[in-house]
Amino acid sequence: MSPFRFSRFFLILSCLFLAGVGQAFAFKTVIIDPGHGGRDLGAADSYVYEKHINLDVSRRLERALREAGFKTVMTRSRDEFIALSERSAHANRYRNAVFVSVHFNSAYRTAALGIETFYRSSQSEKFARLVQTELIKNVGATDRGVKTGNFSVLRRTKHPSILVEGGFISNKNERSAMLDPQYRQVVADSIARGIIQFNRRIF
Repeated sequence: MSPFRFSRFFLILSCLFLAGVGQAFAFKTVIIDPGHGGRDLGAADSYVYEKHINLDVSRRLERALREAGFKTVMTRSRDEFIALSERSAHANRYRNAVFVSVHFNSAYRTAALGIETFYRSSQSEKFARLVQTELIKNVGATDRGVKTGNFSVLRRTKHPSILVEGGFISNKNERSAMLDPQYRQVVADSIARGIIQFNRRIF
């Protein structure tokens, strides 16, 4: 894993600059979906559980977005199981919003590594590309690209929606990076930067 390229201070300043003082938002609310939770561990290796990493990154993302002036909604804010249909139903209660589901990956081939971002609808492709670009630029990870995916939360959510896979828990080096709070912060701030840029592109 390459060294992280931007400090927390620089990223937040960039977020505030991109948001603009007093600027109207194309969308006001970001729904953040920390994947898995409760009995659903997600990917797991060496006592590192995806559900915990997802929640931590999502909380950091929530803080960054609030600092940039957005309203945020979390589909879960603690270690609990939430059905996929409930996550989408909860998101669809809000208007003028976008949806981001936060995940980390796993593979039988332990050499697999990198970050990828999924979307399903055409309205979400630009969203996915902007977030992926920021993640690769700031984290310095292998770029696995932007891909279409038929995930339930993307299929059922009516807003522009993406699902981020922020690295492989099954990869020793990336798993070690995930245990570093700085890595998790840069992932969160990079997603925030992509969201802010998407807001500006569609305004």
